[in-house]
Amino acid sequence: MKSSTLKTYIAVHTWVGLVAGFALFIAFYAGAITVFTKQLHTWETPSSARAPIASEAGAQALIDAVLHRHPQAKASFTLLVPNVDEPHLTLDWDERDANGGQTEHKFRLAPDGALLDLKPQSELSHFLYRLHYTAGLPASWGIYVLGLVSILYGLALASGVVAYAPLFLKDLFALRVGKNLKRMWQDAHNVIGILSLPFHIVFAWSGAVLALGVLLLAPFQFLVFDGKLLQLIEPDISATAPLKAAGVAGPLLPAEQLLARVRQAAPGMLVTHVYYQHAGDANAHVIAYGDIGQRTLTSSAAVVLKAGSGAVVRVMTPQQYSPGTTFLRGLQTLHFGNFGHAAVQWVYFVLGLAGAFLFYSGNLLWIEARRKRQAQRQPLSGRLMAQATLGVCLGCVAGVSAVFLVNKLFPAAPGELPLWEERGYYAVFLASLAWAFIRPPARAAWELLALCATLTLAIPLAQWAASGVHPLLSLWRGQWVVVSVNAVALVAGCAFWKMGRAALRRGRHGDPHSVWSLRAVDAPGAA
Repeated sequence: MKSSTLKTYIAVHTWVGLVAGFALFIAFYAGAITVFTKQLHTWETPSSARAPIASEAGAQALIDAVLHRHPQAKASFTLLVPNVDEPHLTLDWDERDANGGQTEHKFRLAPDGALLDLKPQSELSHFLYRLHYTAGLPASWGIYVLGLVSILYGLALASGVVAYAPLFLKDLFALRVGKNLKRMWQDAHNVIGILSLPFHIVFAWSGAVLALGVLLLAPFQFLVFDGKLLQLIEPDISATAPLKAAGVAGPLLPAEQLLARVRQAAPGMLVTHVYYQHAGDANAHVIAYGDIGQRTLTSSAAVVLKAGSGAVVRVMTPQQYSPGTTFLRGLQTLHFGNFGHAAVQWVYFVLGLAGAFLFYSGNLLWIEARRKRQAQRQPLSGRLMAQATLGVCLGCVAGVSAVFLVNKLFPAAPGELPLWEERGYYAVFLASLAWAFIRPPARAAWELLALCATLTLAIPLAQWAASGVHPLLSLWRGQWVVVSVNAVALVAGCAFWKMGRAALRRGRHGDPHSVWSLRAVDAPGAA
C-alpha cells in the first residue's frame, strides 16, 4: 500500500474516532451495565431481592377492575405475566391527554382484591438503557444521532483494519509496559481492538440498522416500491398490522383461557406480556409475546388471537420465521446479548467496558501524538481535547454511579424517584464537565477519578443502608444480584482509585511539558 494511502486511512480512523468517540464511550459504558437490565430491575426495588412469582389466576380480575375504573384503557393496555424477571401480575396502561402527553400507570391487585395504582418507584434500569441508545440526548432524536454515530463507528473500524492489518499478528499480544506511556497505551488500544473486533463489527452494524432502519428504507419506499415497501415487510417487523375498532361491542374471553390458547398454539412458549387492542370491541385482538425453547439467536415468539373467540390469527415462532424476520430477530439478539445465560452476559459486560476503553484511550493517544516534546506551551487543541475527554468520559462514569446512590438514598416522594435519578446523573455529569474545563487537566484527571472511585465504592454502603442487610449477609442468603453489584462496584471503585493515583503520580514525576504535568501547572508564573 502506498504511504499516502496508508496515511489517509489512518487519518480517517483517527478523526472519525474522535468525532464519534464521546457518544460511543457513553453508549458502551451504559450498554455494558444494561446487559444486566433484568437483574438491575430487581436491584432497584427497595429490598433488592427477588419476590416470589405471583399466580396468573387473578389476571382477569385485574383487567376487569382497571377497565371498570378507566374505561378509556380499553383501546390498548399490556398485561405483564408473572415470571422470574417480573414476578408480579401487573397491568400497564399509558393514559394520553388532549395535548399529546401521556401518563404511565401500573396496576396491581392488593391481597384483599382492591385495585392499586402504583407510582413508579425507580427507573434506574430503564434510564441506563435510554442512556445507552441516546448517549444522554433527548430520546426523540438522540436515537437517530446514535444511529449516525454507529455508521461513523463502522467507518472507523474499516479504516483501522485497513491501516493496521499488516501489524495485527505482530502486535497481537504485544503490551510493552514501561516508562514509555504512549507506547503502552497504544499497545493496549491495539490489542483490545484486535481481540474484540468481531464484537465491534456486530455492534456497529446492528446499531445502525436498529436506530436508522426505517430512515434507511425511506428512499426505497418512495423511489422503488411506490410507497408500498413498508406494507411488504410489515409481517417481518411486527406480529400484526395496526387494528381499527369495529365500533360494535363484543365479548372478551377471560385472560386465563387466552393464555391457555396461546400455549396450545405455541407449545413451550414462556409468555412474558400480553398486549390488548380494543378490549370489549368485536375486533379486539391480543398479542402474546415471550420466548420459546432454549436461548438462541431466534428464540422470541408471538401469538396473535382474537380476544372474543380465542381464534388463532398468527403464530410467530422460530420455525415459522421468514428469512427477513430471522435476520432482524437475530441481529437484535446479537446486539443485546440475549442468546445465552450468565456466561454470555459477563462476556458482553467485559467487552462493553473494553469498548469504552478504546474510545477513551484513542483520545489520549491523539493528545500524545500532537504533543510537542520540548515546548513549554502545548497546543491548545491538545488541552481542550484532554479536558473534554475527562469531562465527558469520567462525568459519565461518575453520573452512572450517582444514579445507583440516588436510587437507594434519596428520600423522594412517591412517584418522584425516577425524576431524581435522572437529575442525579445529569447534575454530576454536567458538574464534572464544567470542572474539567475549569481545572488544569493534570488536576482534573486526579480529582474526577477520585470522584468516580468514591461514588462507586459507596454503592454497597448505600444498598446496606437502604435495605439494612449487611453485604456478607446478602452473600450468606444467596442474594446474587446484590452480591454481584457490590462486587463489581468494589472492583471498579478500586480500579478508578488506582487510575487516579497513577494520574497524580504522572503529574508529579512525568514529563513537565505534557498537558498532564502538575509541575508545569505549579511552576512560578504559570497561567
